[in-house]
Amino acid sequence: MKTLKTWTLAGQYADRIELLVDKQHLLCLYVLENNLFRVLIKRHGELALDRTWSIAPQQDVPWQGRDRQSVDGFNLPGYQLQQHKESLTVATAKLRVTVHQPLWLEWEYCNDAGEWQPLAADRPTSAYLLNAHGDGVAHYQRRYKNERYYGLGEKAGDLERTGRRFEMRNLDAMGYNAASTDPLYKHIPFTITRRDDVSFGLFYDNLSSCWLDLGNELDNYHLAYRRYQAEAGDLDYYMFLGPKVLDVTKAFVRLTGKTLFGPKWSLGYSGSTMHYTDAPDAQHQLQQFIKLCREHAIPCDSFQLSSGYTSINNKRYVFNWNYDKVPQPKMLSKAFHDAGLKLAANIKPCLLQDHPQYQQVADQGLFIRDSQSDTPERSVFWDDEGSHLDFTNPETVRWWQKGVTEQLLEMGIDSTWNDNNEYEVWDGEARCYGFGKPIAIKHIRPVMPLLMMRASMEAQQQFAPNLRPYLISRSGCAGMQRYVQTWSGDNRTNWQTLRYNIRMGVGMSLSGLYNVGHDVGGFSGDKPDAELFVRWVQNGVMHPRFTIHSWNDDATVNEPWMYPTSTPMIRDAINLRYQLMPYFYTLLWQASADDEPMLRPTFLDHEHDQNTLRETDDFLMGRDLLVASVVEPGQRQREVYLPDNTDGWYCFYSGQWYSGGQTIVVDAPLERLPLLVRAGAGLPISHYLGHVDIAADNYRELRLFPTKGTGRSAGLLFEDDGESHGWQQGNALWLRWQAVTDNQRIELTFTTEGQFKPTWQTLNIVLPAGETRELWVNGARCNSYTL
Repeated sequence: MKTLKTWTLAGQYADRIELLVDKQHLLCLYVLENNLFRVLIKRHGELALDRTWSIAPQQDVPWQGRDRQSVDGFNLPGYQLQQHKESLTVATAKLRVTVHQPLWLEWEYCNDAGEWQPLAADRPTSAYLLNAHGDGVAHYQRRYKNERYYGLGEKAGDLERTGRRFEMRNLDAMGYNAASTDPLYKHIPFTITRRDDVSFGLFYDNLSSCWLDLGNELDNYHLAYRRYQAEAGDLDYYMFLGPKVLDVTKAFVRLTGKTLFGPKWSLGYSGSTMHYTDAPDAQHQLQQFIKLCREHAIPCDSFQLSSGYTSINNKRYVFNWNYDKVPQPKMLSKAFHDAGLKLAANIKPCLLQDHPQYQQVADQGLFIRDSQSDTPERSVFWDDEGSHLDFTNPETVRWWQKGVTEQLLEMGIDSTWNDNNEYEVWDGEARCYGFGKPIAIKHIRPVMPLLMMRASMEAQQQFAPNLRPYLISRSGCAGMQRYVQTWSGDNRTNWQTLRYNIRMGVGMSLSGLYNVGHDVGGFSGDKPDAELFVRWVQNGVMHPRFTIHSWNDDATVNEPWMYPTSTPMIRDAINLRYQLMPYFYTLLWQASADDEPMLRPTFLDHEHDQNTLRETDDFLMGRDLLVASVVEPGQRQREVYLPDNTDGWYCFYSGQWYSGGQTIVVDAPLERLPLLVRAGAGLPISHYLGHVDIAADNYRELRLFPTKGTGRSAGLLFEDDGESHGWQQGNALWLRWQAVTDNQRIELTFTTEGQFKPTWQTLNIVLPAGETRELWVNGARCNSYTL
C-alpha cells in the first residue's frame, strides 16, 4: 500500500474542507455536528462506491442507497478554520482536529471547564494508506495505555476488545466457539474507545471485508497503534464524541437509524426447533407443541418454522411448501392463531441449482452475476451449489415480495425469519445490478441481507398495513436495527457458550443492536443436561429475544418439558418473564423512541465505578434490573458486585437492601435466577397470561423499591394495544411517576398522557417486605392509583 503524505488546502465549504493529497487524492473533512466529524478519502478524486445504506440520521435511506456525499439530516453547525505553516485546525465548540504535515490527524475535545484536552490521534508515521494498484485501504491511529475498546457488534470472547484482532467477513459460523471464533455473522466496524475522562466512537462506513486490530499487532518502527484495513472500497469514517459510553452508543444509533418498535407479542416466548419441521409428520409435530404448552402451563406467543417445511429430500427450497410434511398450511396457521400464537417462517436468499424455480429466476436475471460470464454466480450453499438473489435489482425485490405474500402471509404466516443470509459469494467481482449502476459484490455483501430484510418487511407492511411488523435476521450490517430483531446465530451447547453469549449480546447492544438474544439451550452439539438447560432458560428470559431453538446431534429437541423434574423451574423462569412483560415492553418502546439500550453492561450507568469495568457475567436489563446469571455447573451461591450508586440495591425476591460498591454473596438455588433491583426503581408487573392478550391483561402493579431515607426517583410505564401504529397518534398510555422519600413517608405522584385505556384500571403499589414508611399516592394515603 502507498502512504499518503503531502497535502494542500484545496477547498473550503459550509460543511467541509477538502485537501489535495499527493497531488491526486482528495481528503474531505466534514463537520456534521458539534461533536461529529467525518473523514472521507476519494482515491483520484473518485469514490469506489457512491452510495451508503448504513447512514440514516433522519429517516430510512432510499432503496438504491443514500448519496455518499449527502449531508441531509445533520445540523451542520459550521466551524472555525485556522491555517498554520505545517498544519491547519478545524474546530467546533466541542471537537477540534488538527491536520499535520505529512498527513496525520490529531483530535481534541473541550471539557466542561472549557479546556481543550487530547482525544485521539493518528499514527504520525503512515496514518493513511491506499493500494496503489486498485482496491484496499488502511488507517492507523495511536493506541494509548489508558484506553479500553468496546463495540464491533457480534464478537466472541470478552466484552472489552483491547489487545485483539478482529475480522468482518459475514460467515455461517455453525457451532462456533463463543470465546474465540472469528469472524461471525454480522458486519459492524464500529468501536467505542473509553477513557476515564471521555469516550469517543469511530465508525468505518465501508461494507467490504475488513480487519480491526486493537492492540494485537506491534511494529518497532511505529508508536503503539490500532489498525483498520479493508480489502476494497473507500476510507470513510465518522468520529464522534461521547463524553460517556452511553452517549456514544446512542449517537451511533442516531447515525445509523432508529430501532424498530415491534409488536408486544414479539417479547413473549418463541418456540422453535429444526426437529419438528424436519419430521415427516411436521404438521402433527407442530400442533403437538401447542398442546404440550397447554398441558405444561408454559406461556408462549409464537413459533418459528425452521426451513424443513420447504424441503425436498434433505435440501431446502425457499417458497416451496412440502405438502407431504405440512398438507394444510392454512389449517396449521389457524391452529396456532386459535391458541393465541403467531408463526414466523424461515426463508433463505439462495436458490439451489435444482430449485423448482431456479431456471425461471435465472431467465429473469434476478441472481448476482458471475464475474467472468453473463451467467448466475454459483456458490456453496446447504450441501450443494446455488445462486444468490440480487436485492439491488427491483425485479428481484418484487419477485421476493410476491413469494413472501403468496407463500407465507396468505397462508397465515405472521412474520419472516430471514436466515442463512451471509452471502458467502467469494467471487469478489461478481456483479450486482446496483439499481441500474452495477456494483461488485465485494463492496456490498452485508447490504444484501439488509435489503432482503427490508423487502420482507415491506411485504409484511403491505399485507397488514395496520400492524407493526416483526422480523428476524441472522446476518446484516449497521442499520439492520431499523428492520429486525436478531440473535447470535448457531451457537454450541456448553457452559462456555452460555457465559460468552452474555458478553456477545451486550457487545451487540453497545453497537446499536438492542433487540437481541440467543438460541437458548444451544443450537448444535449434544443436548444440554438438565442443569445447563435450566440456567440457560433463566438467562434467556432476561434478554429481549427469548427463543429455545436447537438442532441437536442426537436428534433430541430442546423443549421446556424435556426434563420432567426441571419443568417447574423452566415454567417459573418463563412466568417471571411474563410477569415482567410491562417492564420489557416499556424498555422496547424506549429503545425505539429514545435510543436507550435494553441490555446494558453494568458500567454503562456507573462509569465512575472502576470495578464495573472488570469482565463480568452480570448485566443490566434496562437500568433498573441487575441480572446475575449462573454460568457454572453446580453453583448454588453467586458473588455479585453491586455497582456503586447513591441509593443501593434490593434483592428482587426478599426485598433485602444492600449498599452499592460492594461484592455480596447471594443464594442461587437451581430453581431461581439471582436478580437485584436498583433502589429508587419501580418495576411494572402483570399476572400470568398464557400469551400476550391485551383484552385479558387486567392486572398491573408497580413493585416499588424506594430509596432509603431522603431521596427522589422517577419512572415510566408505557402501554398501548401492542400491535398497531396508534401510539404515533397518541393512542397509548404514558404513565409517569415520581417518588419523594424521607424517613417517615413515601410520596408517589402519577401523571398520564395519551388516550389509550388499558383493560386494567388500577395500579397496585407493592413495597418490599419490612418497609414501614407511610405510602401516599397523589396526595392521599393509599396503596394504589386509579386511571
